[in-house]
Amino acid sequence: MTFPSFTSTETEPRARGAELGARLRGAVAANLAGYNALFAAAGATDEQVRAWGERALERAAGWAPHLADEIAGVAAGAGLEPWQVAVVNARTEILAALDVAGRGECSTSVVLPGGGLPPRTVQTWDWLGHLRDAPVLWAYEARPGHGVRTFTEAGALAKIGVNTAGLGVHFNILRHGADGADPGVPVHLIARRILDEAATVEEAADLARSATVSASTVITAVTAGGAGAIEISPAGVAVVPPGPGGVLLHCNHFLDPALAEGERLGAEEPGTYARLRHLRDHAAELGGEDVTGRALAMLSHAPGGAPVCAHPDPALPLGERWETLATIGLDVTAGRLLVHQGGPCQVTGTTWQVF
Repeated sequence: MTFPSFTSTETEPRARGAELGARLRGAVAANLAGYNALFAAAGATDEQVRAWGERALERAAGWAPHLADEIAGVAAGAGLEPWQVAVVNARTEILAALDVAGRGECSTSVVLPGGGLPPRTVQTWDWLGHLRDAPVLWAYEARPGHGVRTFTEAGALAKIGVNTAGLGVHFNILRHGADGADPGVPVHLIARRILDEAATVEEAADLARSATVSASTVITAVTAGGAGAIEISPAGVAVVPPGPGGVLLHCNHFLDPALAEGERLGAEEPGTYARLRHLRDHAAELGGEDVTGRALAMLSHAPGGAPVCAHPDPALPLGERWETLATIGLDVTAGRLLVHQGGPCQVTGTTWQVF
């Protein structure tokens, strides 16, 4: 099985968005409906969701006007209002406003082997089962000569990805005590600007620091020569470097000591610590050359613990049916993504979609 893919031909932001929205019209509408169902299950009213979407669009326009234009283009192409597409891009901020924490969510591994060898990366992308059809692979040219490929959700401007400057990003959600109810710049748009504009970890971190946020996340930036887990929260931005052996691992809790003082998700769902221990225990395999071997090193179905490879429990409420929807590796030297639809337990050498 593969995810749908689309390559933009337009380069002006509004036109590029309109082209994408028209091509993915049904998928964008379905993704919005899925999030509206999730927000309603968490107690949000339609009026609240619209107000949050409008506020997120306003904050986006103040920080990156061209991305607000692209959101408006997606909306026009998909037959929606701009605030509705902003809701999809600001889903992390809306979940923070609703004070919704999650058990699942992604595990990321980056290993820099040194000796001129390319980085070895892999992550699981866990999300809710009713949104399993949301992902799309999107290629576009941010500016002449600077291409981007991203694994994202229909209507969201970016998530995990690589650019032709040799930089890639992984993406994990975090929760901090400073997260707020007034949406700031959507973290998905921070990932988008990093992919569009950065060639180094330092440039990526500077872009993250330039945004006023209301929700937390970690964007792990990696290049042929370095990596850093850029932890972002309303309390500040910190860059966690690789440890011994060039190993940089991240789940869903803060690793920076100062930001960790405001840890929320780990306090409520400590399974994230067990997932990180699993990654540490398998660091050697995670540094292997073969992406299939790296994915299999992620494999854990710990009963009652913290499975890195998650499967949904249909008996649970809508907002708790966590599932590993994708396993993704970055090839920053070739500017491509290696994507498997599903969790590590289903990976073989032939199940990778090369994008």
